[in-house]
Amino acid sequence: MFGYYLFDRNVFREYNSSMQKRKINIFTSPTKGKMSRNGMVEDIAEFVDDDPASFYRLIIGTDSQAKRINGKSQIDFVTAIIIYRKGKGARYFWRKEKKYTKEYNEQKKGGFLREKIYTETLISLEIAQDIVPLARKLISPRKYDLEIHIDVGPLGPTRDMIREVVGMVSGNGFVAKTKPSSWGASSVADKHT
Repeated sequence: MFGYYLFDRNVFREYNSSMQKRKINIFTSPTKGKMSRNGMVEDIAEFVDDDPASFYRLIIGTDSQAKRINGKSQIDFVTAIIIYRKGKGARYFWRKEKKYTKEYNEQKKGGFLREKIYTETLISLEIAQDIVPLARKLISPRKYDLEIHIDVGPLGPTRDMIREVVGMVSGNGFVAKTKPSSWGASSVADKHT
């Protein structure tokens, strides 16, 4: 499924088996409401066609929020897909999925954070691999740069994971952006967690 070496095989196995049980089909546009994956890609193409002389950035980023509901741990993963017309605005779409996890204790909190960041990155990669072939049928790859925004940065507890998750993204042929340049994950997706 993904062409990189994985740092934690258990996270990948758990992620891969849960991802095979569902499809990535419904996204929400703040202005147009719910739409299919194909409808979203068509809307992105229309946005590009509105100003064909401009250059664009297609950005995919995922953020998550862990919470406890009725004694169970739940993680909401929100992925944002943004088409940014440099200097002239943007459109974005988002989707949310919930994952219920085993309880974790404070001693394993570092492992829990690592698993969340890996899962965020894997979700963004999966969506990129799903929508990029569709987008390329409607939009010339010369019209946009594709970026995967990862919610890690040089400050704070995620700094030790930067090389790992950037390697995951780069190993799949995509450009990775981290904080402070990863606003697709840390601002847009975060808005809906």
